[in-house]
Amino acid sequence: DCFVTQSPQPDLLALDEALTRLAGEEPEKAELVTLRYFGGLTMAEAANVLGISLATAERYWIFAKSWLFAELGDSPENNS
Repeated sequence: DCFVTQSPQPDLLALDEALTRLAGEEPEKAELVTLRYFGGLTMAEAANVLGISLATAERYWIFAKSWLFAELGDSPENNS
């Protein structure tokens, strides 16, 4: 059997490399991505772990997604 997903998954190696670059520039934003994407935390849970407000976490998330999509050569509008 073959497992097929509806949406394409990013190349995990490329994502890890981009996330490492983001961590060098914006460590708290990179940590938010790690908590949400790899840790499975909700936005509120991740904000709590980071000690920031939910509104700040949402701003960080928007920034980080846009930054990573730009690094990976993709458009966030295509992958919300």
